[in-house]
Amino acid sequence: MDVVTSLTADKPVVIFSKSTCFMSHTVKALICSFGASPTIIEVDKMPSGQQVERALIQLGCKPSVPAVFIGQQFIGGADEVIKLNVQNKLAQLLLGAKAIFIWSR
Repeated sequence: MDVVTSLTADKPVVIFSKSTCFMSHTVKALICSFGASPTIIEVDKMPSGQQVERALIQLGCKPSVPAVFIGQQFIGGADEVIKLNVQNKLAQLLLGAKAIFIWSR
């Protein structure tokens, strides 16, 4: 898990993804729609991608991607991010992490 911690340190939003995963694409588009610029880590394109995937699974990601960290806190996968959005809580998390600075509906 140290590898995940080092990859998420000092970044407001990090999304672990696979380039061929449609749910990863959906989560990236949703978070970007708020005006955030997440750090995207495509684990299928990393030399140590399998190690990162194992660490994500140990954190409870099933499947391993997408895995979203906001403010260095593990939020979850697509289901959790979409649920937060429906509950109008995703924008507040992004604001708190300084991933976005203004949000109004």
